[in-house]
Amino acid sequence: MKQAPYGTWHSALAAADLARSAITLNYLQTTGGALHWVESRPADGGRYVIVTPAANGEVRELTPSGFNVRTRVHEYGGTPYALSQGAIYFSNFSDQRLYVQRPGEDPIALTPQGYRYADYEPDSAGSRLFCVREDHTGGAEPKNAIVALDTRGNGAGSVLFGGSDFVAYPRVSPDGRRMAWIAWDHPDMPWDTTTLCVADLTSTGLSGITPVAGGSRESVMEPRWDTDGTLYFISDRSNWWNLFRYRDNRTEPVFSMEAELGNPLWTLGQSNYVLTGDGRAIVRYGVAARDRLGVVNLQSGQLIPLDLPFVGLSNLQLLSPNAVAAIAASPSEEAAVVTIDLRTARHRVLRAPGSVKLDAAFLSVAEPIEFPTAGGLTAHAFYYPPVNPEFKAPSGEKPPLVVKVHGGPTSHSKSELAMATQYWTSRGFALLDVNHGGSSGFGRDYRERLNGNWGIVDVGDVVAAVRYLVDEGRVDGNRVAIRGGSAGGFTVLAALAFHDVFKAGANYYGVSDLEALARDTHKFESRYLDRLVAPLPQGRALYEARAPIRHLEHFKAALITFQGAQDMVVPPDQSRAIVNALKSKGVPVAYIEFEGEQHGFRKADSIVRSLESELAFYGQVFGFTPAGPLPPVALL
Repeated sequence: MKQAPYGTWHSALAAADLARSAITLNYLQTTGGALHWVESRPADGGRYVIVTPAANGEVRELTPSGFNVRTRVHEYGGTPYALSQGAIYFSNFSDQRLYVQRPGEDPIALTPQGYRYADYEPDSAGSRLFCVREDHTGGAEPKNAIVALDTRGNGAGSVLFGGSDFVAYPRVSPDGRRMAWIAWDHPDMPWDTTTLCVADLTSTGLSGITPVAGGSRESVMEPRWDTDGTLYFISDRSNWWNLFRYRDNRTEPVFSMEAELGNPLWTLGQSNYVLTGDGRAIVRYGVAARDRLGVVNLQSGQLIPLDLPFVGLSNLQLLSPNAVAAIAASPSEEAAVVTIDLRTARHRVLRAPGSVKLDAAFLSVAEPIEFPTAGGLTAHAFYYPPVNPEFKAPSGEKPPLVVKVHGGPTSHSKSELAMATQYWTSRGFALLDVNHGGSSGFGRDYRERLNGNWGIVDVGDVVAAVRYLVDEGRVDGNRVAIRGGSAGGFTVLAALAFHDVFKAGANYYGVSDLEALARDTHKFESRYLDRLVAPLPQGRALYEARAPIRHLEHFKAALITFQGAQDMVVPPDQSRAIVNALKSKGVPVAYIEFEGEQHGFRKADSIVRSLESELAFYGQVFGFTPAGPLPPVALL
């Protein structure tokens, strides 16, 4: 082993490797026993394509060049395609029109411009698609509705239900006679309050619309009809997102446990459970941000866990009564498309697109920690120590710490393998991935800690987490950085503005001005801050008190900021404003803006440059020279 200071270790994991390996998998679907899903193409401008398994173990791309399968409903998107009668229907990113791609033919546009579509449900005859439509053709705010689209291409779709600000999950009963969906209104987010509705479905529309669950401080999601006409759904009325059903005009729990079957509905069309049709459900459930898979007897409510290595599971799809497919990840394997035999609990990997493989000796595995925080409470995080068997640090040296803050802020981090984490730990950094109060995955009460307290609870928890590790003697308290994107970027900026724990910060398209965000952001999140902070205008004083850009008098730590020029969620002015203000104040800052990027970077060049620049930035601030050639970072 070579002796070298922490942070200077040479790693076999380059930023370019991460960019090549950063192929995302999502929106798994099955029809006629054939699996399909959407993959990203970082080397092709971040384009998304529909793929299916090929005979040689690779995948066959079904989306022609020039098309990008991605919807902008809610700006975060959701399921962008449907399979029906041999045809593929998909949303194209550039114009947001719905296209049909029939076997042997080029895609043909079915809908006019000005509309966005997601979360599709085909009828059994293949003549109609039911979906969520977002109408951008007029008015200050887009209009969301459940619509029926003619698959022959006859206009923008006929509205079935448009009586709420937001809708999701249009799902048709097996006999085609009823539809279920969820709806919610400003200022609620779908993890606050939603209503589950059921109606009769006719050739001309819906009749007899009836709310059957939710409606007041209850988040209902993911309705699914069983073969006997029972409607199942997920609800957090017990504090935890558990499984319920509606039958014989009454609602009842299927089983209760302190675990989360659901996730916040940031993207439409999530699939966290499937019904086998023979009295069972296969459920993904999370305990302390660790996913498991179980088989539920729908009559007795008994859940039998399956012994699987995964800690991250999503996109469940039924292949047969005894087999499911999913996108799964473990502490030692990145996300892959897998099939799982429910009788033996054995799995088979169909697609593992990550091209970078590290020997187990180089992997830093997450250690869950629970640490004390304000009010006598505790919060959660995953700690990753520095690991590289080819290097050791000088005696007595403690590693620098990078604190990662997830986005949302109503989201959470899992302990699955992420090469973006190993990028830091293999170079001699410790990394702490914090699930602060307000994170999902720990029940509704934990999630609601952030209500009225964004910028207080999240910031207090990341500060408490650092102090916990410093007191434990695990890290160097004089070399601590904090990084985060979007809402996590806000926590980065607020932590640097109001505390002196961190010596450096990496802000990825974060929020610097809360009131400007409330004014400028898109419809889905336009009232999000009503709960996280306070309603406007009466809460303006709180917005001012917590906005980092309004409180730079104690902001001394160096900051690097990365921003997408076409970001519609957190507009570039948020980043430009605080960078210019800090520059005027004499605080060391660096700013890199990427043309053609939105909220989150998808292009290989952007991924490489941001990671390498962040590493070079930490080296400058902490006074060491990282290994390998890195782009110069000019601190203004």
